[in-house]
Amino acid sequence: MHPSSFKQLQALVQVARYQSVSRAAEAMHVTQPAVSLHLKLLEEAAGLPLTRKQGRNIQLTAAGELLVSHAERILALWEEAGDEIAALKGVTSGTLRIGAVMTAEHLLPPMLVRFTRARPHVRIKLQVGSRPEVIGMLSRDEIDLAIMGTPPQEFPTSASRFARHPMAFFIAPSHPLMTRAGLSLSDIVDHNLLVRERGSGTRAAIERLYQDAGAPLSIGSELSSNEAIKQMTTAGLGVAFLSVHACTLELKNRLLAVLPVPNTLVLGDWHVMHKSDRTMPTVAASFHEFIVEHGQQVIYDELENVAWKPE
Repeated sequence: MHPSSFKQLQALVQVARYQSVSRAAEAMHVTQPAVSLHLKLLEEAAGLPLTRKQGRNIQLTAAGELLVSHAERILALWEEAGDEIAALKGVTSGTLRIGAVMTAEHLLPPMLVRFTRARPHVRIKLQVGSRPEVIGMLSRDEIDLAIMGTPPQEFPTSASRFARHPMAFFIAPSHPLMTRAGLSLSDIVDHNLLVRERGSGTRAAIERLYQDAGAPLSIGSELSSNEAIKQMTTAGLGVAFLSVHACTLELKNRLLAVLPVPNTLVLGDWHVMHKSDRTMPTVAASFHEFIVEHGQQVIYDELENVAWKPE
């Protein structure tokens, strides 16, 4: 295979991503003929067709699928090399590729703001998803760092705990249960208990909470979105079990309140992790060090004026 340029590899990656020459051209800030020329030269170098027309879209051939995976790694390595050179100059730069489970999307932005404020050359690529989605992104090297409660078991990772993860029952302040005395876990399940789907950290936590208490757990509604659970709860349609970090804004604006059930505040751990067999890029290593050192304090600052502990 003859040598090819980075522009040709970038064109293939963008066409694979968007399945369109025009959208690839927009992403690369070049003309459509330029992208088409890059693909033609790359196909000549490969000696095989790399793309094919499928209706209005462009799809990769088997050779294209093979080449694009190598192209992505080559381009990522080239970007890492640039970051390493910048580090030698005393500048932290590059793209911080980080993934977080949905519950962590509320606690991560304040940390990213503080991190990038002192490092203006750093770009952020944050991807939020379910736990299986984030684990998949980490396994495929689509992200360098992942934020979640419990490290995955599917492949070796190096995980560091950086903060406690409080979880509690939430309710609309006007809900009748707020004025009821002597609440227990058994009382909650009669009021449409709203929880996340199986596999999420908060779902595992509430299942352990009821199991340890020897109380029967009856799920009222199961949703895959923290936002949907919060909206239903603020409307008075049930009792939610959620991360305190996910409800900070609602607590500050008195849209939600922590239900005062004794001994039901659950404290888990937040971890930042990377694949054990892969060296972290400089910018990822820098953020890893920052979050382990300052993550807990940033979270305390965010929760300082919020009443989140059951009375």
